[in-house]
Amino acid sequence: MLEISLWNTATRRKEKFRPINPGNVRMYLCGPTVYDRAHIGNARPSVVFDVLFSLLRFAYGANSVTFVRNFTDIDDKIIARAERLKSEGRGETVAQLAKCIADETIGWYHEDMDSLGVRMPTLEPRATEFVSQMVAMIESLCEKGHAYEALGHVLFSVDSYGDYGSLSRRNLAEMRAGARVEVAPYKRNPLDFVLWKPSAPDAPGWPSPWGRGRPGWHIECSAMSKQLLGSDFDIHAGGIDLAFPHHENEAAQSRCADPGSSFARYWLHNGMLQVDGGKMAKSAGNFYTVRELMGQGVSGEVARMVLLSAHYRQPLDWTQARVDESEAVLQKWRRLVRDEEDSASPDEEFLNSLCDDLNTPLAISRLHRLYSERAASKLKSSAMLLGLLGTNFPSAIGAGPESGLVAETIEALLAIRAEARAARDFKRADAIREELVAAGVEVNDSAGESAWRLTSGFNRERLDSIDTST
Repeated sequence: MLEISLWNTATRRKEKFRPINPGNVRMYLCGPTVYDRAHIGNARPSVVFDVLFSLLRFAYGANSVTFVRNFTDIDDKIIARAERLKSEGRGETVAQLAKCIADETIGWYHEDMDSLGVRMPTLEPRATEFVSQMVAMIESLCEKGHAYEALGHVLFSVDSYGDYGSLSRRNLAEMRAGARVEVAPYKRNPLDFVLWKPSAPDAPGWPSPWGRGRPGWHIECSAMSKQLLGSDFDIHAGGIDLAFPHHENEAAQSRCADPGSSFARYWLHNGMLQVDGGKMAKSAGNFYTVRELMGQGVSGEVARMVLLSAHYRQPLDWTQARVDESEAVLQKWRRLVRDEEDSASPDEEFLNSLCDDLNTPLAISRLHRLYSERAASKLKSSAMLLGLLGTNFPSAIGAGPESGLVAETIEALLAIRAEARAARDFKRADAIREELVAAGVEVNDSAGESAWRLTSGFNRERLDSIDTST
């Protein structure tokens, strides 16, 4: 059995991973709030914890890991967008529009994650499917004295839980002064957070002991994880921006609802993503959705490689240099493993790197050495644990069902060109390069390797018409 170590946010140290039940390793990842396209910052936890899912399946068996990634399909942002659409005469009720928005956005999310080679989790619940469980949990918290009703709202009483702040290591007095919390006159403590809130007549809502309304964000994940994984499970993951208040609130209400439970044993958080050294923001002009990147010719595999190029707990700076480097590396790796079957076991040193708190930069460094050693089988089987060099990408270059064939055609032409150069037939080699450039394929030669990328002038018919027979 592999020895896996993970950094636990709750204890602030690296710990040996010891699952509650090795026959059923359980992991929960906070998924997206579905109101718009996923951006590359949203994609980072999906890719990072997809690698953890892959490693756990390798270590404990494919049928011994339950991975839950939820959709928050009821939220203020979804309702606000629905209200805007209604004001434009786009639908009958806010509730109907909110469901349409969620359904459409979930479809987009699946497309985007497929393009990045992110596998489907074991279970993918929607918050709206578990409202009855949320109501039951809120009732339990009220009965135990951990929650109270006020002006149609139900709030969690932070003062009722002595360990509040322990996950995020925050001082209650400091949090009262500056935490990101809603200040409302009906709160006993400014830090108390909403479990249930009233709904407008045409907005999404469900019956409850406190009137028609909808759940708060935090209770959603607690109810879904309990229903699908139990009151105690192994790993809870998400971005570091969720550690407070979301994960802090989840832990508090879950442990109070089920006294004696630990809720999650290991808390994993990925660092934030920035672009060209700055915070990603639409106002800064550096905000990229996954779809936009694919449209710009960045393949899903290249994007995945970039997202894994830094340690998951550290900030990641997305730059064009990282994109170009990842593209060139993947191309040369694919040329080496083109004819290899996926039969070899992953490299031991590579596995040790992944088992050390998902050290993907060190693991990728080992892949570079395997390439230098021309160890094609080991390179392929190891890279596939990272979700690279496999066939799980719908597109090798970005868009269209035939794009994989485009990549094969270009690689075949470059192989013929390489043979011509080796035979010192430079006239033929230069002619092939000129034909590729004319078809909109940029070719860059470096250290005996040729990397390529499509330009905006790419012409598929021109590519297919290239004749190498002379």
